[in-house]
Amino acid sequence: MKIAFIVDPLDKLKPYKDSSVAMMRAAQALGHQTFAIQREDLLVRDGRVSAHTVALQLSADDHAWYQAAPSALTPLTDFDAILMRQDPPFDAEYVAATWILERAAAQGARIFNDPRAIRDHSEKLSIAEFPQFTPTTLVARDTADLQAFIDELGDVILKPLDGMGGSGIFRVRREDPNRNAILETLTDLGRRTIMAQRYLPQISEGDKRVLLIGGQVQPYSLARIPMAGETRGNLAAGGKGVAMPLTPREREIAESLAPVLWQRGLLIVGLDMIGGHLTEINVTSPTCMVEIEHQTGHAVAAQVITTLESL
Repeated sequence: MKIAFIVDPLDKLKPYKDSSVAMMRAAQALGHQTFAIQREDLLVRDGRVSAHTVALQLSADDHAWYQAAPSALTPLTDFDAILMRQDPPFDAEYVAATWILERAAAQGARIFNDPRAIRDHSEKLSIAEFPQFTPTTLVARDTADLQAFIDELGDVILKPLDGMGGSGIFRVRREDPNRNAILETLTDLGRRTIMAQRYLPQISEGDKRVLLIGGQVQPYSLARIPMAGETRGNLAAGGKGVAMPLTPREREIAESLAPVLWQRGLLIVGLDMIGGHLTEINVTSPTCMVEIEHQTGHAVAAQVITTLESL
């Protein structure tokens, strides 16, 4: 197959831990051709979608992990599969890319995750569809509502709806002298909607990433354990990743969501869970494949490619 990956600039990827690089290497190992596309290189000419693409030759050397052929303008329908792996921020340009990719899909291109599904799926707010699995949660912009939530629960997590990697996340207690300033900052004085969730002390055991591939629940999570003095488990915030078998509760949640999300065209999904509660559903560029494989031998990246083969 010819498999294209829409990714951040290649020189900015970290091959020793990047899940997209792991999938590229798995694809090549399974005999497929791999290509890279930058989001800004997508274009539409007279209704037809193409992109400036580069064919890649990959190696296991993390210091010189790829060789790129000269760029060529290629219709997206020429590829057997295209994986949208562009990292957030989910801004106007990201939305524009989903519009272009949706047009390509209408022309027959096979794109994963489905561009419409990505656009319609808020990684934070999407959990509202599954309240039976979530901690007590409020989404609001009115500071009076948020203040009342903090007063009611006494200990909460506040986060922006468009953040990633733990950015902009605050733990606020009822007696916190900075709570007014934090709310003013996060809501931009009541002009931005944010999420508030009951603080889960089980974060000390890890913010667990559970991966779904083609509707199949992967048997291991990556527990991202906060460093000392930190409430965020995100690896980008210094958390330590430890692979663990799923608990019965984690498997129950994952198996409930897996067929629903796969039916929507979401090939790769990362469920975030703390203490058996669903806190986020990540669909833009879920990670943690490399850490899970290194620690358990379970090759998640290769399973993505074999799933594409079966399609």
